[in-house]
Amino acid sequence: MTAHVRLPHPLPVDDATHRAFLTDVVAGLSADPKSIPPKYFYDERGSQLFEAITRTPEYYPTRTETGILTARAAEIAAFIPSDAALVEFGAGALTKVRILLGAAPVHAFVPVDISETFLLGQAARLSREIPGLQVLPVVADVMAAFPLPAEIAARPKVGFFPGSTIGNFEPHEATAFLRHAGTLLGPGARLILGVDLVKDPDVLVAAYNDAAGVTAEFNLNLLRRINRELGANFDLGAFWHRAVYNRELHRIEMHLASKTRQRVRVDGRCFEFRRGETIHTENSYKYTPELFRTLAAGAGWRVATTWTDPQAWFAVHALTLD
Repeated sequence: MTAHVRLPHPLPVDDATHRAFLTDVVAGLSADPKSIPPKYFYDERGSQLFEAITRTPEYYPTRTETGILTARAAEIAAFIPSDAALVEFGAGALTKVRILLGAAPVHAFVPVDISETFLLGQAARLSREIPGLQVLPVVADVMAAFPLPAEIAARPKVGFFPGSTIGNFEPHEATAFLRHAGTLLGPGARLILGVDLVKDPDVLVAAYNDAAGVTAEFNLNLLRRINRELGANFDLGAFWHRAVYNRELHRIEMHLASKTRQRVRVDGRCFEFRRGETIHTENSYKYTPELFRTLAAGAGWRVATTWTDPQAWFAVHALTLD
């Protein structure tokens, strides 16, 4: 059967996405404390670096979740209706979804990601690997409203959100995402979602401070992207990667800390940094199973089944709409 990949139109350089990037960066650097939304990590280089992070020895979430998906593939496949459309939010390299596609009778696959070049390359590769699968990539921010392809309108829909990416959202944002996903997928929808669990802080801190420095390069690449796309003059050597565990809020916090007092220009605007001042670039919340069930219920979802690894480091939840 001939492969089917529908490619979205490329975005112009001065489009709304670029303007939103500039607006968010200027607002974030003007705030106290300074911060930039983590979705802007994922230009093509950032997406490649994240995939490299998942292969570091310290970063347990990917291999742990992959182990759960592999061990429980038959049970998870039974949760997916026959001839469904599978919609992956924040698709990335499409590594984990291959496990589900190999086990479940999925008719169409809709990978959704903000990084266009990376997404289209991965979607084309998957289509070559599975020529009978209809692959319909969508370039979008998963937190924003976007339409699903018309080709899947009549099919049962199952969402897939692996990697504990939901942990990067503030709790109110996570609730908003779950509500948005329910509305997007529609009545009778199901959702398979990965969540990192609360555990020994030493394990958590090591996962975001790998010895090879890949996570540090990933964090600093955000400044490189701002320089390239927004006309900024960040000196990457004047900042360092900092990741710590906030015990009270059960989250890892990633920052870029200024090594010295300095000024940085972005699109003609000047921003001052004190020595030690940081740009807060990402949170990664960790949940207990009980806390996540409460969060899901608040967004209209019910946890039908939960699968974990033997160490209870990670959970894959199967959700249904109430």
